Amino acid sequence: MNYTFDDVYSKGFLGTYLEQTGTETGGGFFLLVTLGFLVASIIPYLLGSLNFAVILSKRCFHEDIRDYGSGNAGMTNMLRTYGTGPAALTLAGDALKAVLAVVIGRLIWGSIGAYVAGLCCVLGHVFPVFYKFKGGKGVVVTCVTILMTNWLVGVILISFFVLLVAATRFISLGSVMCALIYPLLLSRLNGSDPSLVLLFAIAIAAIVVIKHRTNIKRLIEGKENKISFSHKEKKSAADPAASEDHSEDGKGS
Repeated sequence: MNYTFDDVYSKGFLGTYLEQTGTETGGGFFLLVTLGFLVASIIPYLLGSLNFAVILSKRCFHEDIRDYGSGNAGMTNMLRTYGTGPAALTLAGDALKAVLAVVIGRLIWGSIGAYVAGLCCVLGHVFPVFYKFKGGKGVVVTCVTILMTNWLVGVILISFFVLLVAATRFISLGSVMCALIYPLLLSRLNGSDPSLVLLFAIAIAAIVVIKHRTNIKRLIEGKENKISFSHKEKKSAADPAASEDHSEDGKGS
């Protein structure tokens, strides 16, 4: 077998193997395709199910982040509750699992595998099997997935996110707007990628928007909390001031 970087990057090891061996039908073909799909989806899902906000809060502070602030097990609540250091570690952990997931998917199925793995990682973060399917809102994982699958689209969206959050101090607004723009931007800049990837982009965008539905409601009502990098706000999740930001759809952000 002759594997080149371009072949693996676009088709993955499995896709290249099937193409070079001419295996396009029969039981062997369907077995390999099924196994490849399972590996490219289950492993990324399990990686996504690892919640670093919960892990770090328990390991470092012997507390559960879900008992404080908004009750969300995500980077934003870590920032508000414990400060920039723990929030940065949470960001790094969530980013790393997304990188590993997309790399696994690309090695197996190439470009399509990368999108499948990225989507499954986002699903794992939002609906983690290790935490009773109550997870985060998937913003960091989505962002890294976009960067790993189409870096140009990722850079544009991150730049837009930073500018919007800097101007408004609403992380939720930046997250929702970038999710809505993502499929539209990808349709313009997807290069040689097949249109099938747009389905995964739309699915990822829909997940992020749906998980932010309570934030959208508060933005409309003018009740959404602004982010602050200057101090910590360690409040119990049962505190009325904290519960204003408590999502009804699970303890994650």
